[in-house]
Amino acid sequence: MLSAYCAREAAAQRAARGRRDGNQACVRSGVTTLDLAMRRLLLPSSAIILAAALVGLLAFGISSQGANTSIDSALAHGVRPVAPDSRAALPVLGSSGRESLADFRGKVVIMNVFASWCTPCVAEAPILEQTERRIAADNATVVGVTYLDNSGDSAQFVRQHHISYPVLRDVSGNFVRAFGTTGVPETFVIDRSGRIAAVRRFQVTSQWLQSSLAPLLGHRA
Repeated sequence: MLSAYCAREAAAQRAARGRRDGNQACVRSGVTTLDLAMRRLLLPSSAIILAAALVGLLAFGISSQGANTSIDSALAHGVRPVAPDSRAALPVLGSSGRESLADFRGKVVIMNVFASWCTPCVAEAPILEQTERRIAADNATVVGVTYLDNSGDSAQFVRQHHISYPVLRDVSGNFVRAFGTTGVPETFVIDRSGRIAAVRRFQVTSQWLQSSLAPLLGHRA
């Protein structure tokens, strides 16, 4: 009986020493019981914050995608949507004047969104200039719109590539965003009544321009 009692006492003393040693270790490391409790609370909170951030990012991506594809969706269903913000007067590059898409009403317009720092924009610049010279007699024109570019670099781009068509500056980016534009180059073919007839959200080719313009100009594709 005595040996069993002593064994129980010894075990109790070892357990007590273990708790004291653990508490002392926490104190030496600067970790308190409150710290441990707070950490247990913060871990789920951090997970909740991270999850909320991911949901917000996903929602932003979905809304951006919706804006970006509304024009594309309409065209895919055979509907020509009205060009947005057609009366927004933008500064003309190299001039003190302003022009809007509405000023070109009655013309077929190839609206090309570009930037001087964009490599595909450099590649398509000669194609657009050749198209401008070819369609001018058909009461049609190319209109360039700069995207996230300063006027000096845009002007140098125009000079280097001998661009003769008008170039407008979207200083805030709000104008092109109304078209769902999130990058460059992007090109919109607009008919004489101000409706978008075709869109290309990457570099244009001569073949695409010709086939998109043919029904608007009365030419064979």
